[in-house]
Order: sequence, then C-alpha cells, then structure tokens
Amino acid sequence: MAPAGKVTGFHKEGSDWFCNAGLPSDITVVVDDIKFHLHKFPLVSKCGKIARICEESSEKAFIAAFEEFPGGPDTFLIAAKFCYGLRVELTPRNIVIVYCAADYLQMTDEYGEDNLLSKSENFFHKNVLHNWKDCILALQSSDLIIARAEKLQIISKCLSALSMMVCTDPSLLGWPLMMYGSLLSPGGSILWNGINTGARIQSVESDWWFEDISYLSVGLFVGLINKMETRGIRPEILLGAIMYYARKYLPGLSRWQSGQSWKTRTFASFSLTPAVVDQKVLLETIEKLIPEKKGKSFCRFLLGLLRVALILGVSQMCKDSLERRVGMQLEVATLDSLLIPAYSDSDTLYNVDCVERMIHHFMSSESTITSFSPASLDPETSPSSEPLRNVAKLIDNYIAEVASDINLKPGKIRSLAEALPESSRPLHDGLYRALDIYFKAHPWLSEKEKEELCSIIDYQKLSIDACAHASQNARLPLRVVLQVLFFEQMQLRTALAGCLHAMDTEIAPAGPIPGDMLGQIVQRDGWKTVVRVNQVLKVDMDSMRSRVGELEDEFSKIKQEMKRVTKSHSSLGSPRLVSRMIGCKLLPRSSDEQPDTADITGPKPRASVEQAHRTHHSRHRKSFSLF
Repeated sequence: MAPAGKVTGFHKEGSDWFCNAGLPSDITVVVDDIKFHLHKFPLVSKCGKIARICEESSEKAFIAAFEEFPGGPDTFLIAAKFCYGLRVELTPRNIVIVYCAADYLQMTDEYGEDNLLSKSENFFHKNVLHNWKDCILALQSSDLIIARAEKLQIISKCLSALSMMVCTDPSLLGWPLMMYGSLLSPGGSILWNGINTGARIQSVESDWWFEDISYLSVGLFVGLINKMETRGIRPEILLGAIMYYARKYLPGLSRWQSGQSWKTRTFASFSLTPAVVDQKVLLETIEKLIPEKKGKSFCRFLLGLLRVALILGVSQMCKDSLERRVGMQLEVATLDSLLIPAYSDSDTLYNVDCVERMIHHFMSSESTITSFSPASLDPETSPSSEPLRNVAKLIDNYIAEVASDINLKPGKIRSLAEALPESSRPLHDGLYRALDIYFKAHPWLSEKEKEELCSIIDYQKLSIDACAHASQNARLPLRVVLQVLFFEQMQLRTALAGCLHAMDTEIAPAGPIPGDMLGQIVQRDGWKTVVRVNQVLKVDMDSMRSRVGELEDEFSKIKQEMKRVTKSHSSLGSPRLVSRMIGCKLLPRSSDEQPDTADITGPKPRASVEQAHRTHHSRHRKSFSLF
C-alpha cells in the first residue's frame, strides 16, 4: 500500500467511492448501499470494529456491511479520510454525527493516539458547549441519531449548557447569581472581591432565547424546558417559551391571540432550519408540558389549543384535559374565544356540548372551594360567588350569541342555562334577552315549547326595564306576559309603598334628632340639599303613581277580557282557575265588593329611605337599554 502521505483523496465513480492510493482495494465497506473500496491497513489501525471483522475473516478481500451507520455514507467518508491521514474539519453542524460515528467504529486511543473519538470529544467540550449558537446547531443535527447521542450524553450536556446560558440573564431569577467570578449586589451592581464596582450587567429581554430554541425538534424542546425548570427559571418565563413554540408550529393559534404582540427575537445571528413537526404530536405534548395556571391570556391560549385540537383530531384524553383546564378558570374567559365552531358532522354552528362540559368542570372546582368556606358567609356576598356571577353573565351572553342558530334545539338552551345554580344570577335580564333572540330566530316554536323555555326565568328577578319590554313582547306566550305584568305591578306597588313610608318617616320622625347629629347634617349637606331631594322625590312619586295607574288599567282590561272568554267555556268558570292557568295567585278578599286592585296609596312599612330611593331610581328609567 502506498504511504498515507501520498493519498491525495477520494473520488466517486457512479455510486461507489475509491481512494486515490494507487493500490488495489482489499476491503469493501457498504453503508446504505454505497460501496467504499478501501484498504485494510489504514482502517484496522484506527477502527476497532473493522479490526475485529478482519480478525474473524480469513479471506484476503472481503465486504463489510454496516447497518444503521450514524450519519450515513457522508459521515463514513469523514471517518475514512481521517483513517488515511487526510484533513478532517469538525464543525458544530457535524460534530455530533462524527462523534457518534467514531463511537460506532470504536475509534478510541487504543487504536491510535489522538484518534477521532478523542478529537471529537475535545472539540465538543471546548468549543460547542461554551457557545450558544454552536449548541443549537449541534442539537439540530442530532435528530437522526438521537438514541446514540443520548447514550453518549451529548444531548444532556448540550441541554444543560443551554439552560445555564439562559440563567445568565439576571431578570429570570430572583436572586444574585455568580458570573465570571463576580457577584451581583442586591442593587444589581457587579461586585469584585467584595467591592462594589458600580458597573451593571446590560439588561436583556427575558424572551431573547425564545426564537432560537423554537428551531429544535419537539423532543429536544421538551427536554430543554425540563432542564430549565430544574435550574429554577420562573414558570411564567417557561410558559412564554412554550406558547411561543406552539404558535410557531400551530399557525391557527395566532388567530385567537389578538391584542398580543410577539416579536421575533433571536440572539444567534445565524440561519436555522425550522424543525419538522407533527402538529398532532406537538399539541398533545404541549398539553402535558404546560403548567396549571390561571389568567386571561393563558385561558385564551388554552381555548386556542382546544380549537386546533378539535380540528386535528387529537386523542380524547388531550381534549378532555384542555376542557378541564379551561373550565377551572372559566370566569376569566371571553365570549369570542368561547365561540368554538362545531368541526364535526354536527348540525349546529357552535360546539355547545363542549361549553356545557366546561361549565360542569367549573362547578366541580367551585364546589370544592365552597366546601372549605365558612358556613356563616352569605353565598351571594361571599368572595367565592364573584367568579360564579361572572360565569353566569358570560354564559348568558354565550346563549344570546348562539341563539340565532336555527339548528339549535330548545333542550340545549335549557341545559346550558340550568348548568349553573339559581344563586349565580342576581338578575335574569341576560336570560330573558337570550330567549327573546332565540324566539325571534325560531318563530315556528309552539306555545308549549316557549313556555317550557320561559320556565327557566325567575320573573321576580327581572328589572323594571326588562318587565316593561316583556309586557309588550309579542313573541312571548300569553301566560308568560300575564305573569310578567303581575310581578311588574307587585314591584311597582312595593316601590311606591316604600317611597311613601320614607316620606312619612321624614315628615314625622319617630324621635328628636340629637343636637350634635343635627349640626353635623346641616354642616355637611345643608338644608337646601334636603329640600331639593324632597322636591325631586315628590315629582318622582307623582310619575310613579301615574305609571301604576296605567298598569292597573291595562291589567283590569286584560282581566275583563279573560272573564268574557271564560264565560263561553263552562270548564273555566272559576276566576281562581284562570289565575292558576296564568301562574298567579289571587290575594284573599274580605268581600266580593272589594276592588280588583289594592289601594296603591296605603302605607306599607319598608326598611329605609335609602332603599326606597335606590329602588325608585334604578327601576324607573325612560328607555329600555337591553335591546
């Protein structure tokens, strides 16, 4: 064989490689159907694997086939050149593959000093692990040989190095950290031998590394996040990196993240090739990786993930977990993000069943919280009731939004409304508005179906404006309108009686006012203010009396009309049977000669003047603003 110094290189003939050594080949190495016509001596002197093959073979010239060679023919060519003494260039892009190939061929120092395995190891530790860019490139090149690279601990070392470099950003940690032998003081200055130098580390954005690590494959990205978590990086920073990665490879998420700007920042000034990602695998992996957290933006992100999950058809376990996560924080969800289209063969426009399951998850979490709250607290005023009221308002708006779907069944509307307890809605105006929209979009509904839906509304929880609108709503069943009129009259009577009682209290107080208190009232408000308030109250009472009179006239006309109708039907002769038909109870009378309506000016005691004022001003507006 010619001396190694006279080997000028390799050349290719067809798909085969030949060495320019001037001697015939005595060994053929096959890698992925590519043949290398080489010589035994230079290979045996460097490769332990080939040396053992030659010892076991008695033939002068033989063929050695290498299955699953790391990096394929291109990497074996690098190893062959090294065996022949030719110059080999190690770079961050090929170091992991060459490292694994040298381990596969057993090119240790036992078969030659400063062999390829030790050279690769030195380059990896001295050059790659100390450079952010080189670590990223090395990890990118390891996707095809990930198992062998993990066995050699190449992956774990790269991930540890990257996590340490991220930790050098002081804004990510809440404590001073050691950097280059210096210690950061509590004020942020660099200490040198305990002396405050006054110098400060340049501030860096906490997301400077998001873009760079987004070029890693899913498995490597997950490993890096786990390494950073063990390093103590704050969970919100890691969550930002996860959300950035998900948005990059799940483009549908960007549509539902309005109002948030995600700038593309990169620390490494080099071109990277985006990873090849299976979106279905990515979404299922991201769902397991994200922490348990609450917040508006995070809830919106979860709902975006759920939309994409329904499109991609991920596992049922993944979808159930996303629904549970959203349900646990449903009080911070927004209406637009909750309008999830029905991507399956469903006739409805929106996935109502999904929202209903979220409500049940929310109620399960709320029941857990309520079971640990003190029993003395009022359920309507306790702090835990605030999220429940927010969810009720959200669901009422959701029902109003989906009510225009002509394929939506009445049972779905009812199940959505009844998924929340009665105490969650101080007012039922939102439910009334939703049902009115549903009746308008479904004019073919029967009176019975409408009455069944209206039964979810508590008419005593309707505001004066809602009652006024409902009493003139032709889309409502007659029985419902009569119930609304009845309760509206009762509310007006109660309000009027309260105002009259308040006036009587002001005119004839129960006892003398202490002098010091009277002086404080005069000094604070003045008699002019008291007189002006009384004048306004009198004017409002006059308008209230006229409104009550109009309603009583209208109600008596309706009763007279009902009496005329019942005369023609002997089965409906009793007035109390008529009242039971419309869902009302007649008040007991002392004689039949009593009028149909009670005296509206009779004094009825009420709690306080302030309550009367509040009831009056909140329930007697000129315009109805629900529609």
